[in-house]
This record gives sequence, structure tokens and C-alpha cells, in this order.
Amino acid sequence: MSSRTPLIAGNWKMHKTGFQAVEAASQLKRLVNRATDVEVMIAPTFTALYQVAQALKGSTIALGAQNLYWEKQGAFTGEISSEMLVEVGCSHVIIGHSERRLFFGETDASINLKIRAALSASLIPVFCIGETEAQREAGETFSVLDKQVRDGLKDFVFDDLSGLVVAYEPVWAIGTGKTASKEQAQEAHQFVRSLLDTLFGKPFASAVRILYGGSVKPDNVRVLMEMPDIDGALVGGASLDPETFSKLVFFNE
Repeated sequence: MSSRTPLIAGNWKMHKTGFQAVEAASQLKRLVNRATDVEVMIAPTFTALYQVAQALKGSTIALGAQNLYWEKQGAFTGEISSEMLVEVGCSHVIIGHSERRLFFGETDASINLKIRAALSASLIPVFCIGETEAQREAGETFSVLDKQVRDGLKDFVFDDLSGLVVAYEPVWAIGTGKTASKEQAQEAHQFVRSLLDTLFGKPFASAVRILYGGSVKPDNVRVLMEMPDIDGALVGGASLDPETFSKLVFFNE
């Protein structure tokens, strides 16, 4: 049994106004207050972060952001810095989500800069990687993951990466209703952990948490979490309803 504490993280994407986010966070707080041996994080939209931070006071639910920019300040219209996220109450930030890569042109190089900015502000980066359906069908899954990890973590050393979380999200399973089988997910997670061992050594690779993301639901979370290299879930649609999300938090009951 792994000694890594599972992390169940909810990415709310572009859903919920401030009022709706507070309502959902408050309900979730009540539903998961008895959770032990598992960490919970939610990532609302930027405009709801402060309100949700207030609503989560007194709970163990962590607050995350869905993105950040790597500069501390400047003429970068529409962007947000790591310091701004910390001030509003964030402890985590999602970086490199496939939707950011696909729709907003994020590259491995820019993701590397964002991870560095997050870590310099003591934010925990949730570093997303994953292949498209075409890449999987072409047998390129491992080469894609290899490049994303190597380039995303380029020029880091073991001591830099304290707290890093990796999230494997096969792009073909995000919001499609398709889920990687437990064997497919475990194979990818095992590959990533082995690569991290090569790059940063066994102590780091053994400690880092690798989450699975891609149509995670209450009816499949348990079998996924039984896999030795799956340490939690980064959840999209199923995190929007507090009742549903709480069932994921209590995956082992």
C-alpha cells in the first residue's frame, strides 16, 4: 500500500458565478468534513477565489487556481500572478491543462516557466500531461508523456520540486465520457513515475503524487484508485456537484 496521501482535486473550469461557487463550496465543506487520510482541493474561477476562500475557512479543503502567469507583475492584460493567488488564499495551481494547451497555445516551455513561478511562491503546481486520441492510436503515448515531462520540468533539480503534483489526463478521456481502463491508466502512471526516477531519483519519484484525470466518476474511481501508481484524481464535470464530488472523496468506503 502506498504511503502517498491521495489527493482528490476538482477543476471547476468556467463554471459557477461567485454566489454559486460559495454555495457549492459550503455544501462540500459539510459533506467532506469527516474525511481522513485524503486531501481535497477545488479550483474555482479567478473571480470566485476570494469568496470561496472565505467559505472554506475552518475546513481542510485546499483552494487552487486554474492557471497563472510566470511574471510577478507588469503589462500583461488579463493575466494573474502567483503572488496574487497566494494573497487570495490559494495553496495550489493547475498548470498545463490540455484545454490550456489546445485552446490557448500553451507550450511545454511556457508551462516550465509557470511551474517555476508557482514553486517560487510556495504554490503547489498540479502539472498536467496527457496524449490525444490520435497520438494514442499512433502508439505515441509514451513519447508524448516523455517530452511533456522532460520539457515541463527542464532545468529543475530534486530540491526545486517539493510538493509537485503530476496529473495524467489522456485528452481523449476529458469530458468525453470515455475513461482509460485501470490498466491503461496504471501503465501511463508507472511510465511517468519511472521517468521521474530517471530524472530526479527514486526518493522523489516514490513520493510524488500522480493523479488520474478523464471522466472520473463515483462508479469508476475506486478501481482506478486501487492501482499502485494512481494517487488521486483531477476531476472536471463530476466535481461541479458537491454530492457527486464527495463520493469521490470517500472512494474507499
